[in-house]
Amino acid sequence: MSATIGVITFPGTLDDVDAVRAVRLGGATPKGLWHADEDLSGVDAVIVPGGFSYGDYLRSGAIAAMAPMMKAVVEAAGKGMPVLGICNGFQILTEAGLLPGALTRNKGLHFHCTDTFLEVANAETAWTNQFESGQKILVPAKHGEGRFQADQATIDALEAEGRVVFRYTDNFNGSMNSIAGVTSENRRVVGLMPHPEHAIDLLTGPSEDGLGLIHSVLNDISKIGA
Repeated sequence: MSATIGVITFPGTLDDVDAVRAVRLGGATPKGLWHADEDLSGVDAVIVPGGFSYGDYLRSGAIAAMAPMMKAVVEAAGKGMPVLGICNGFQILTEAGLLPGALTRNKGLHFHCTDTFLEVANAETAWTNQFESGQKILVPAKHGEGRFQADQATIDALEAEGRVVFRYTDNFNGSMNSIAGVTSENRRVVGLMPHPEHAIDLLTGPSEDGLGLIHSVLNDISKIGA
């Protein structure tokens, strides 16, 4: 039986359908999760997808972080469930306290929509173990508030602990240390601004590199169940 990966939908979510398709093409069973519910429905992992949850009011991801479903996700993450936040999902995970730092307005205050090469900086997380350290993957990015920032002590800790997962090779948004994605201390929660779910099929995206994240979490889940 294949693993089940839940994909949350909030008001304003745009990329939940794409994430569901990525899960299916990656070999797992997708399960839709509604923001107002509290039951994770027995899923093995969760994806918090991109979009503009609650219209990005207050701050991007701030309201979504308080949704009933996110309370369940925070609790499950505390018990080791793999969680992936993409774009707005990354913003939600930082607002929920599952990941450090903040995503702020891009350098130059411009919205960027571009394909970008990311360097895999940590290939030992629940979502990256099927990549090689230093590998370059090509994925789309589309955001106006993706500039990763944190206080210097947090940046130093992330670097020292190997918790930077992805780096931009072009750093178009001005993120500190070119950080495109980070992980939790236990390597189970990962957030990144670019969109691997849009790089799963050469017919619709620039590569199939995004499937590596799904393959990685399936590998992780299989080891837990063994």
